[in-house]
Amino acid sequence: MSEFDIREFYGRYIDAINAHAWDTIGEFMDESVLYHGQTVARDLGVANFRSITDAMPDYRVELKAVTVSGDTLGSYAVTRGTPTKEWLGLAPNGKPIEIEEITVYKIENGRFTQMSNVWDIDTLREQLSR
Repeated sequence: MSEFDIREFYGRYIDAINAHAWDTIGEFMDESVLYHGQTVARDLGVANFRSITDAMPDYRVELKAVTVSGDTLGSYAVTRGTPTKEWLGLAPNGKPIEIEEITVYKIENGRFTQMSNVWDIDTLREQLSR
């Protein structure tokens, strides 16, 4: 039996995000995930991704760095896209956005069990107000 490769797993997850493969994204998540201290059902996690691409059809994530310690993975990424609808309570202005994101995951039995992320919302607000 081969050892679970957490980096390969995460690479496939980012590939699924960038392909907007929402029908398969749930395969990366446990039945429920602890998200910022709140238990969230997998279906709601998938719905969140769908809502992002509903508001920003060209949504993409560029992974800049990954660090792994045991069953915990941290990443630094840049999110890009052009909002066409309100997103995160902010109205679109027709211009593309680019925001930095830091995310920490806990992975057990080949699935995410905890997720927490921080987006640079101040930069997003600034970009959408230009």
